[in-house]
Amino acid sequence: MPDNHDNSRIYIGGEEQFGQVMTSVEAADYLKMHVKTVCRLAKEGKIPARKVGSEWRFLRSVLDNWLAEALV
Repeated sequence: MPDNHDNSRIYIGGEEQFGQVMTSVEAADYLKMHVKTVCRLAKEGKIPARKVGSEWRFLRSVLDNWLAEALV
């Protein structure tokens, strides 16, 4: 019987926040920063992100961890 509670899946555009993938605009809104600042920090490796083609992608859970570590 398949396990329907697989927490390793990434939910794109879904309501699940654990693995939600965000664009740079969504990440900037979530972090209350300007989108150019978010992209610059991602390019400099100061904020965790992955480049997909020409666009940056961010995982909400990774941003939460990054922000929590940055504030301590």
